[in-house]
Amino acid sequence: HSLSTNFGTAIFEQAAKEIADGVFDKVRLQHKIKGTFSSGAQKAIAEIMNGLSSGKREPNHVEEITQISAHAQLGKPITKRLRSVDIYLTRGNSVFLLDLKTAKPNVGGFEKHKQDMLEWVAAILYGNLDLDVRTVIAIPYNPYEPKPYARWTLRGMLEITNQNQLMVGREFWNFLAGKDVYSDLLHCFKNVGYHMCQEIDDYFKRIGKRRYR
Repeated sequence: HSLSTNFGTAIFEQAAKEIADGVFDKVRLQHKIKGTFSSGAQKAIAEIMNGLSSGKREPNHVEEITQISAHAQLGKPITKRLRSVDIYLTRGNSVFLLDLKTAKPNVGGFEKHKQDMLEWVAAILYGNLDLDVRTVIAIPYNPYEPKPYARWTLRGMLEITNQNQLMVGREFWNFLAGKDVYSDLLHCFKNVGYHMCQEIDDYFKRIGKRRYR
């Protein structure tokens, strides 16, 4: 799990930036959003989260964004420190907020991640209601391949059948590139692994010795 997290920041995010560069107007990693949104949006987010947590409502990305948008500039301004967006993309009037996750995210912190994403939306719409904002959970690879990705921990908080909100493996990388690059990317990873296999094996041996001393 620790390695997967490190791969996310050291490898997957950097690869995503290189692939998306030129396809999108802006490509930023660990992007900080100004943490100001309205009390009306805060109330809307609380209603959404309470409904999802209690099971009284099903996750629906379009409905959630619409609900926040309707209250985005109502009430008093609230300032809060927001978590950085892993991958921030813009193209024309569209803003894409990608939260990069390990292949098997745990259920414990996912409610918090969901709220973080809704607050990103609220903060962006507070500044500009005309923007088309979209949040995405991005998972670099499917550990269940060739079977479809299935992770019960995401159920109830995310539309896991909606590829516009959950992008896994091929969908994620092809979205960044605007074309089919997934097979080429796999080839690159395999090629690097082949040429660096001895160095990788030596690294894990050193880690193992330190861990079990």
